[in-house]
Amino acid sequence: MHAAAADRKSSRPASAPPLALAALLVANVALAFGPLFVRLSDVGPVAAAFWRLALAVPLIALLAVAATRGRTMPALPARTWWLLAAAGVAFAGDLGAWHVGILGTTLANATLFGNSATFIFPLYGFLVARRWPSRTQGAALALAAAGAGLLLGRSYQLDPGHLVGDLLCLLAGVLYAVYFALMADVRRATAPLPALALSSAAGLAPLLLFAWWLGERIVPGDWTPLVALALASQVIGQGCMIYALGKLSPLVIGLALLIQPVVAAAIGWSVFGERLAAADLVGVAMVAAALVLVRRDPDPARTAR
Repeated sequence: MHAAAADRKSSRPASAPPLALAALLVANVALAFGPLFVRLSDVGPVAAAFWRLALAVPLIALLAVAATRGRTMPALPARTWWLLAAAGVAFAGDLGAWHVGILGTTLANATLFGNSATFIFPLYGFLVARRWPSRTQGAALALAAAGAGLLLGRSYQLDPGHLVGDLLCLLAGVLYAVYFALMADVRRATAPLPALALSSAAGLAPLLLFAWWLGERIVPGDWTPLVALALASQVIGQGCMIYALGKLSPLVIGLALLIQPVVAAAIGWSVFGERLAAADLVGVAMVAAALVLVRRDPDPARTAR
């Protein structure tokens, strides 16, 4: 899940650099493996989210320090610190809900619904800008809603218990959109990597407390899945995605994001026997098409600033 950059404005070069395309491919494949490592870990799902951040934050902090070496970082105003804290809580809620949802539905559905912030964040932008979406954007949002409804219905038919997992993944998408909105404001005062490091650190305490409150196992017996989760999702996936976002067009990014549910579905099929029927594939295709359409104009909030 999750191309975690709230600031998605990017230049649109005439040709796509090969290194950026490679980074984009690596990012989406790495992110698609995240749900697998959540299932393979021997701690609770919220505890797995805590370790995903706890193991990755030191590396992100080192990258942030390296990126700002030789430059004096301005002191952040109190308002920015409050926004960072709120963003950390929203990101913690996103990861916690998504990881619990991963255990309650198919990997394909978890990946699709977990990325629903792609559609929800533009809605926030339309509200801020006080304008209606364009025809293309409106069609994308309607198509996404229809595809999601089909997938939810199919998931419930296969196993009524899947509905809770699907809804938790959708809740994760809503919380991720809240995180986007908060980080868009934070990014006016600080650079991307320091902002990512600070907001990730702010999510540690809420995740740990919630895992403890749920009575989950927190200390793992096997660290391998958690280290793989932190590296694949938070370091490699997020790092490569952030790099690619600055060098490729939104349409290319949108098309490449379709790799995630395809890879996740393949993993679910091969490892857990989660087979997709024709109706599931139609729902996936509808959401995928909507993802491409909405990515043609990814920053509707831009006119509000």
